[in-house]
Amino acid sequence: MNSTEIGRIGEEAVCEFLTSSGYEITNRNYRIKGGEIDIIAVDSEYIIFVEVKTRSPHSMVGGFEAINGRKRGLIIKTASDYCCKHPNKLQPRFDTAQVIMEGEKVLSIDYIKNAYDTTGYNFIF
Repeated sequence: MNSTEIGRIGEEAVCEFLTSSGYEITNRNYRIKGGEIDIIAVDSEYIIFVEVKTRSPHSMVGGFEAINGRKRGLIIKTASDYCCKHPNKLQPRFDTAQVIMEGEKVLSIDYIKNAYDTTGYNFIF
């Protein structure tokens, strides 16, 4: 299984987690030049942009650590583009999910709501 397939399984697991938690998935793998958002979901208050990192139990770098300042900037830029093209009155929120897998089995999903915000980035929502 290659990294794309592993990532897809992780994203699917997070989608199931979000759906079971009452969120509606509105888009997946939204791309613009230079950026991608894995999952876009909504609830009654927020439009949620979710970055998913899938790792094995013995990875050297955890999923949360892999979402550095540059990566956050690209996600925020992409989210801004999405909001311009799909206007809504919901407050944006940036969440992260770390999926731990062994083989094809999901061992755990760690999820952080409001993991970061747009402070320090020149994007307006």
